[in-house]
Amino acid sequence: MLILGIDPGSRITGYGIIEEKAGKHSYVASGGIRIKATYFPDRLKEIFDGVSEIVSQFAPDQMAIEQVFMHKNADSALKLGQARGAAICAVQVHNIPVFEYAAREVKQAVVGKGNADKSQVQHMVKFLLQVRGNIQVDASDALAIAMCHSHHYQTARKLKQAGL
Repeated sequence: MLILGIDPGSRITGYGIIEEKAGKHSYVASGGIRIKATYFPDRLKEIFDGVSEIVSQFAPDQMAIEQVFMHKNADSALKLGQARGAAICAVQVHNIPVFEYAAREVKQAVVGKGNADKSQVQHMVKFLLQVRGNIQVDASDALAIAMCHSHHYQTARKLKQAGL
């Protein structure tokens, strides 16, 4: 199963794709959709188009995305929510199921601490997926979101098989 993780942002939207097979994760691809537009509706279109292109190229089975959390600045939170919406719509057009996770939940799943910083997440993603070289911070966050979803999905599958 291919899982697309998205770390939404109005300047850079990170993406990461992992394959989950028999309970193991493997790295497929990652990167960032760098937004060039200054007019905000054009930024949203760039996110939509970028995620649509990734979906067309990799055909993921599921998508996981970070939930909005309240920044100190309400305007930033609203823009982040709109960026999420653009990414979600891009996969919903292809009938791909979307799952949402809180940032603390993602950090807990990958690092073991809900208050881990970005460098700790980046290090663990590289280690767990055995990626050589650098991974952009937004991309490592997206890969972490995909891994978090995979853990949740595997647990739910095991519970279902056990009849619970």
